[in-house]
Amino acid sequence: MADNTGGGREASWQQYSVLIVDDEPGMQSFLQRALTPRCAAVDCAGSVEAARPLLERRRYDLIVLDIALPGCSGIDWLHELRADGYAGDVILMTAYADLDTAIGALRAGAADFLLKPFSLALALNAIQRCFERAQLASENFVLRREVSSHASDVQGVIGQSEAMLKVCDRLKRIAPTPATVLLTGESGTGKEVAARAVHRMSGRSGPFVPVNCAAIAGELLESELFGHVKGAYTGAQQSREGLFYYARGGTLFLDEVSEMPAAAQAKLLRALEERRIRPVGSEQEVDVDVRVIAASNRDLKAEVAGQRFRQDLYYRLQVLEVTLPPLRERPDDIAPLVAHFMAQLSPALGVPPLALDTRTLARMSDYDWPGNVRELRNLVERSLILGWFDIGSESGGQDAVDRESTIAIPARRGFLDDTLEAVEKRHILAMLAASDGNKSEASRRLGISRKTLDRKCQAWGL
Repeated sequence: MADNTGGGREASWQQYSVLIVDDEPGMQSFLQRALTPRCAAVDCAGSVEAARPLLERRRYDLIVLDIALPGCSGIDWLHELRADGYAGDVILMTAYADLDTAIGALRAGAADFLLKPFSLALALNAIQRCFERAQLASENFVLRREVSSHASDVQGVIGQSEAMLKVCDRLKRIAPTPATVLLTGESGTGKEVAARAVHRMSGRSGPFVPVNCAAIAGELLESELFGHVKGAYTGAQQSREGLFYYARGGTLFLDEVSEMPAAAQAKLLRALEERRIRPVGSEQEVDVDVRVIAASNRDLKAEVAGQRFRQDLYYRLQVLEVTLPPLRERPDDIAPLVAHFMAQLSPALGVPPLALDTRTLARMSDYDWPGNVRELRNLVERSLILGWFDIGSESGGQDAVDRESTIAIPARRGFLDDTLEAVEKRHILAMLAASDGNKSEASRRLGISRKTLDRKCQAWGL
């Protein structure tokens, strides 16, 4: 039978597995021959009793299920699957359909309904819709898990110093390989930016999934990474896939990996060695094609010596290690970083960029930057809101009066013709920045009500 579904899209099915349950050998053969070249795995069973052990051994993304089966019917098994927490899509098939059957299928949780006999194109279109929903669900989950609010704006590693050119060259070399990468360096040096650059250059088709191991309670981290089945622990009312599953075909970035508890370290080691994971409370292992990039601002060798981090996991992560240098060791990168953040933040804040003169750049270069690139970005954002480079608190070299006379006036001259509304907006934004985004504190300092501040922020799209 001709395949009229269009060329090329089946390549995106290579990460998915399918279980076909039908008591007709001809239908099994028809679907298996069509799907085997397109999918990662395709298995067949002639009854629910034969399908159950297959489902215990493998996690299937899609089940194509006949309704009229010997013993347990397809709809009855679908009810059972949903009650047990199976989250994948199920397409029901039948040769004897009526309205009641269709309604029962939808109520049971079927994703689609095929009336026999059907064409290959019709079946592939139904399967394509299921896989597209799965991909969309994965992307939405990943977006909700983004740990950096500005990550989508990052275009790559910024730097022209010799140290950063060496780092970039190393990242380019390791990106095409599937090997695990360990990124080390002080907090704020740009380890996540480097991890995203490696993922972009790797050519992997899956998503980049970041997770901060320090931001998740130890008892929940295993569930977040590997998923859990219904009833695995108190409060687990339904099964849930983990981040390893959602990162299939892509990259899982484990930031602050040194904060991972011992039990999760053991499971991570097993996942890295066997490329298989086991959800919490499950006996079933799941194959995963995931590249892992780990990062830590702690000395992992010292953590191993202090018996706070597994030695075998350390060596498994340290296949390729890249150290991000602190900003104080690469002052040549300050100017391009400021220009990058200025171009990124100026349109978002609705204010014009500031001119970086040689004196201001020299003072920035003399500063130690304990917060590294993250601190520099915060300075640029604050300076754009205030209208001048507010570096007195960082460098400690000038008092407020001197800073106002040497930096604030030249930078502010572009605002002399501003309207009162623009001045008000700039002042309110500056007060919000000074209050670390705390609207209650900012409204108190401004002498206005919180409701008034909320209304103005909403009007400005903040």
